Formats: sequence, structure tokens, C-alpha cells
Amino acid sequence: MTRRTIAALAALAVLVSGCGVASRAQDSDGAGGVSPGGGSTPKGPTGPVPAGLEKFYSQQPKWERCGSGNQCATINVPLDYSNPAGKTIELRARKVPARDRTGKIGTLFVNPGGPGASGQQFAAGAGFALGPALLRKFDVIGWDPRGVGDSTPVSCLDTEQMDKFIATDGSPDNDAEITDLNNEAKILADGCEKRSGDLLPHVSTQDAARDIDVLRGIVGDSELYYLGYSYGTLLGATYAELFPKNVGRLVLDGAIDPSLSSEVNNLAQAKGFDTALDAFAADCAQRSCRLGSTKAEVLANVDKLINETDAKPLPGDGKRQVTQAIAVLGIIFPLYVKEYWPRLEDAVVDGLDGKGARLLANADDYTDRTASGYSNNAGEAIYAVNCLDRPDLTSVAQGKAEEAKYKAASPRFGSFLLWGSLPCANWPVKPTGKPHVITAAGSKPIVVVGTTRDPATPYAWAVGLAKQLENGVLISRDGDGHTGYHEGNKCVDTAVETYLLKGTPPSGDIEC
Repeated sequence: MTRRTIAALAALAVLVSGCGVASRAQDSDGAGGVSPGGGSTPKGPTGPVPAGLEKFYSQQPKWERCGSGNQCATINVPLDYSNPAGKTIELRARKVPARDRTGKIGTLFVNPGGPGASGQQFAAGAGFALGPALLRKFDVIGWDPRGVGDSTPVSCLDTEQMDKFIATDGSPDNDAEITDLNNEAKILADGCEKRSGDLLPHVSTQDAARDIDVLRGIVGDSELYYLGYSYGTLLGATYAELFPKNVGRLVLDGAIDPSLSSEVNNLAQAKGFDTALDAFAADCAQRSCRLGSTKAEVLANVDKLINETDAKPLPGDGKRQVTQAIAVLGIIFPLYVKEYWPRLEDAVVDGLDGKGARLLANADDYTDRTASGYSNNAGEAIYAVNCLDRPDLTSVAQGKAEEAKYKAASPRFGSFLLWGSLPCANWPVKPTGKPHVITAAGSKPIVVVGTTRDPATPYAWAVGLAKQLENGVLISRDGDGHTGYHEGNKCVDTAVETYLLKGTPPSGDIEC
């Protein structure tokens, strides 16, 4: 999975739920290192170890070669941190060893977002996603968080069921369509309970943050070095809240504001997609593209396609049709990266011509749908985490009552953001989290990155998170697309890498 595809997963929950180069192995005398043959070296954990968790922090995972120079291992963690003597689950991790074997700083843990995106896959592409200086000085470890991918996974639906769920009308116009959408939401929730009932109560962001500290202890770092994108910023901020004294250098890019309610988040995100689409339309019109010579003409054609697919699906790949829900995903996905805007133009032009293959291809990239089915369980894990993390839509009646507000905020995307949360109204596990301010009092400085026209995590969220953190510093990137580091802005890249490599954050908030 590419960095760009991973970034796109950040909004998958809201829309379908409603929201690499490797190097040689490190010498065996390095902290948390491995022998050239891949076996772990004996080393106890560094830093504080919570009482009762000693056996988890003192694990010595067997790092074995996987891919070109990468090393993979399985780590055990408690299913329930309140009962560490009970059942355990597995985390699967991938390490890209530091290229500078004698001058290594430590381990940089990376999370690409979601929730539900694979950190293993991100680490496999670290050579494309991270600057060379970081690859020289850090072991890079990406792991699949609990419930995700090759770690003990949440499982809910088969391919046919997931196809139907994603294609169901996400902006229902009448009671019959609301009933259809709610029935699909129930099928998802029931499938998760049937197949993963024991796991569902234990996949919260707090649980995942506790897993990070186990990983930190295992590799022998006394403090955490971390780079998280999108949902990964919420995970990183939660870690800082739970373990402020263990914070070393944290970069939170494409930030989520943990103090905001689901309603406020959804409304802001709907407007964020509108802002990104406006930027696309203005750029398209400036080039006199095939969708119009003015921004208004371009937007009118996009809206025409959305409306037409609501009335009549387009042909897709010969097996699946392009419903309005699929068309919206096909429009949203290219907004995440400016270089993908030509894909959006092509897809809309084809769609208006009665051909849906390009829209379906965009939607499939968004949801990791391949010719043989879904390549991971991101579309299931994302609900399991989000429905547990915070109160959300609780009933169809609540959705009906709030619909006018969402449509007023964004006539184009508002309904999708509202009804996309419907699975949580049917979820078998009650939410354990709630929106709240995270200050991470007593932590070292934490760097937050926000992009002004980010479609998925509006810039205001980064401003909010940086302000509420006791020692937050904000890097603002003036630009398009989701997230800011390693996206072509030298000012951002220099500031982030100076902080991660030297521990020196910007002296104050900066604009790039």
C-alpha cells in the first residue's frame, strides 16, 4: 500500500461507515537489535514498566527476515489490560533497520492512520514515505494495531457482504432507503459480534496506546519516538496522555482534535471535503479542463454525476455497478493528493458519459478492494475502533432529526457524513471513550502538523490539538492534500526532521 493510499483511509470511517527500501540488519550489540541471522539479542526493557505487565515488556521477539532486508516479529499483549494474567492477543510488526548501524538514535514507530491501516505495509514502503536522514538514524517499526491486519484481527463480513454494504445508498432520500442502510449496518455489527465478540471491547485507542508502550519497552528505548498520521495523531496524543513522562519526540501529522464531538467532527469534515473539491474545481477551470472553464461549471458537473448515480447506477467492472455511494468514494479518494486530481477529472468525465469503471477503480483504491476481494480488514476495524472510542449516532430517529443541519453544512457531502455513523447505533459494545481535552501535562514538546486545505482532517483540528497540548508546537503547511510531512514542502520536512533527529522543535509555531 502506498503512502497516499494509506492516507486516504483516514476518512473511510466517515464515508463507508458513515467516517519501501530496506537496509541491512543491525548489529547484535544495538539496543533492541538482532543478530545477522534474525534472532533477538537478550535485553531487558528500558524505562518504566507498569506493575503486572513485566512479562510483556521483557519479551524478546524473534525478528526474522521478511522482504528485502526487513525483519518481522510477533509480540504478545494482554487482550484486557485490566486483567493482564488473562488471554493474550498478537501484534505483528515490521522493522526496517537503521542504515547507520553505529550511530542509531533509537526506534521510530510509525502509524499511518485509519483506524485500520497497516503499519507493517507502511514500514515496507518507508523508503518512499520518510526522508533519508530518518532512515539512517532510526530503526523504523510499523505494526498492525490490535484488531488490524496480521495482528489478531476483527472480522465481520465476507467480500460479497462488504461490497453490498459499501454500495448501499449513503445519503438516503426516504424511509425505505434509510431502512436499507440500517439493515446493512446491522449486518455489519452482527457479523462483528459473531466473529470477533471477545475482541470488540478491547480495540479502543487507549488499548492500542498501551500496546505502543509495550513495544517501546521491548526495543529498549527509554522514551518514545513516534510519527503518526491522521488517526495516528489521536493514537499518539492518547499515548502522551497516558504516558507523558515517556514522550521523547512525537510528530502528529494531519491532526485530529480529541476534544471535539463526533457531530462537530463530521460537520467539519464535510466542509473539508467541500474545500478540497473547490480547490480541485478552481485548478481544473484554470486549465480549461474537460469539466468546464469556470469553477462553478466544474462543480456543477460533479454534482450532476452524484445526482445521476443516485437515480441510476453506472456500469462498473461487469460484476459491480457504480451506485451513488461508490461514485462519491471515487470522487473523494483523488482529493487526498493533488497529484491525483487528473484521476478525478477523468473519472467524472467518464461517469457523465455513462462509464463508471474509473470511478469504481478510485473507490477500490480507497477501500483496498482487489480483483480477488479486500486485501485487508480496514473497512471492519475502522468501525470497531471508532464505535468504541466515542458516542456517535445512536438511532435512526437521531439521524433524521440532525439531517437538516448536515445538509445545510454541506449539501454535497453532509448526508454521507451523518448516515455513515449508523453502524455505531447498532454496535454490540457500548462506547468507552468520550471527547475530551488532552494536555499531556509534563511531556516534552510535541510537534503537530496541519495542512490548510486538508480534505480529511481540517486544519482547525491541528490548531486545536496544538493549543490544548501543554507543550504542543504547530507547523502549518499552506497546501492541498492530506498530511504535510514528505509532501514536497522543504520547510515542513526540515522542521520535522530536525526535531526527530536532534530533539529540537521549532521555537514557536511556524508557517510553511
